[in-house]
Amino acid sequence: MSTTSRARGRRRALAACVGALVVALSACGPLDATAPAGGAAAEAGAPAPAPAQGPVAGAPVDGVPGQTALATLGLLAVKGRAPRTGYDRDLFAYRQVDLDGNGCDTRNDVLRRDLTGVVLKPGTQDCVVQSGTLADPYSGTSIAFVRGDSTSADVQIDHVVALSDAWQKGAQHLDDAARQRLGNDPLNLLAVSGPLNTQKGDGDAATWLPPNTAYRCAYVARQVAVKHAYGLWVTAAERDAIAGVLASCPDEPLPAGTPLPPEQAAPAPVDPAPVEPAPVDPGPAPAPDGGAPASPGNARNCADFATWAEAQAWFETYLPLYGDVAELDGDDNGVACERLPGAP
Repeated sequence: MSTTSRARGRRRALAACVGALVVALSACGPLDATAPAGGAAAEAGAPAPAPAQGPVAGAPVDGVPGQTALATLGLLAVKGRAPRTGYDRDLFAYRQVDLDGNGCDTRNDVLRRDLTGVVLKPGTQDCVVQSGTLADPYSGTSIAFVRGDSTSADVQIDHVVALSDAWQKGAQHLDDAARQRLGNDPLNLLAVSGPLNTQKGDGDAATWLPPNTAYRCAYVARQVAVKHAYGLWVTAAERDAIAGVLASCPDEPLPAGTPLPPEQAAPAPVDPAPVEPAPVDPGPAPAPDGGAPASPGNARNCADFATWAEAQAWFETYLPLYGDVAELDGDDNGVACERLPGAP
């Protein structure tokens, strides 16, 4: 047997052992919700709750034992993907709420956190990032960010657990406040390469991982942290994919300041159901009464369009009625899919 074959065999065996450990850990039950919280909320930036209120999403739990990503993966429920019925990106209020009360929108908060050499736009109360440099975790490359109609989309803000994925795995059972925290929680947000964010879409770990293999352990650990913090579940394929990544880094910790799960009723069990791909139809769906088109939801990405003109026409059809539901305008400048042929 060759050295390469033996190495591959060892990796497969280790992944199988890790998968078995995850299944065993799932029988241990959730973390004690009364475990003491302490330390600084390093990334979430949220104040610790008063002790009498108990843990809520956004409250740091530094010091709680067993907070490796692998151990926490074993605490997540494993279910089928729920229907996407009722999903609306606006329910998560991304950039519509100011969780930290600093007067700046969430996108610029994350840009200021993740970029180096940041230059702020004058007259914006030190909020709007004009330029900076991103050490992109998804590609492992350095990206120069310059705010502008044709350049802002080079750096986008990724929801590490995509909002559509979250909706189908428990977020539909969260209350409005918890969903808004999830949509704007720094724990779930990263500044990343725009093209790779578009490539990811609403995929989970079973369908998409960062091309930069050196970042995959930290990436899935962050997904586990978010899902644990907000009481979301994983599919069996997703759990196995995460366990496969963590086989190479079984001691990978959760991100600092990972919050406890929110105090809410457990979501109702959902029977697994096959997911049919949505038909590709470039035209707007008419409303039953022949009036305004129905909301398409977050069912499209830029790769579905052959040209910029086609994407922009679709974008402008729904924007006045439902906003940028498919998030085709990554920099909110009114121009969709700026990397497609024919874009201004």
